[in-house]
Amino acid sequence: MITGSLVALATPMHADGAIDWDAFARLIEFHIAQGTDALVVAGTTGEASTLSFAEHCELLRTAVVQVRGRIPVIAGTGANATSEAIELTQAAKEAGVDACLLVSPYYVKPTQEGLYRHHRAIAEAVAIPQILYNVPGRTGVDLKPDTAVRLASVPHIVGLKEATGDLDRMRTVLQVCPSDFAVYSGDDATACEAILMGAKGDISVTANVAPAAMHAMCRAALDGDADTARAIDVGLARLHRDLFVESNPIPTKWALLRMGLIGPGIRLPMTPLDPSCYAAVTEALEQAGIAL
Repeated sequence: MITGSLVALATPMHADGAIDWDAFARLIEFHIAQGTDALVVAGTTGEASTLSFAEHCELLRTAVVQVRGRIPVIAGTGANATSEAIELTQAAKEAGVDACLLVSPYYVKPTQEGLYRHHRAIAEAVAIPQILYNVPGRTGVDLKPDTAVRLASVPHIVGLKEATGDLDRMRTVLQVCPSDFAVYSGDDATACEAILMGAKGDISVTANVAPAAMHAMCRAALDGDADTARAIDVGLARLHRDLFVESNPIPTKWALLRMGLIGPGIRLPMTPLDPSCYAAVTEALEQAGIAL
């Protein structure tokens, strides 16, 4: 079971939007050196919806080669068409990733039965560990706890990223899902408390810019050291908030640019961070002790 701080990795790009492969390799090494427990590649923060199929697959292959087995690589392979999600998941397996993260089909708003059949079809088609991803604020559909329980019994479905930010919902999910089904927070602001409740880690945006602190917070919470975990989390609270002053990953990519880790590229329909937000993100970075 993968535990700890799982970074939802940004995809570095040049000013013209082309993927910056050298920066991608450096970013992976940065995370390994800083203690990040796993990489989530080509997810929401990685601008997966703007990647071509070939780019998506090349990112996964490159990550696996660069990591060389030092930490797990999780591939974002969700899509709003079941057939496309199967194709991406099969490609991820062939690339050698350790697991896949599958966001609920977005925009089409399937029923709970549709969500169940969608994820079951992918799990039956591709024999690789699969983590469900519930983020109704972006998809327009909510994968309910009862549906997660049904899917937990399907072979190859091993976990759930619950990104509602609702701790009551997290508590319910943890209570109803089997103990060997890994539930992860997908909301940095509530991740500390979620892990103290029993979540196995955090699939994190904040970890892009504060990987060592996020690793330490998650590890303390997993060890049941609530005082240490909460003390670390207090220092990250501004980041948890202000990395979302505009849609993710806009502020995160600007922060990484300020840190000298990536170039300025971001793909439409995402746009560079509005200058009116510079001060908030800068202050959040400084409060967390991040050198600029």
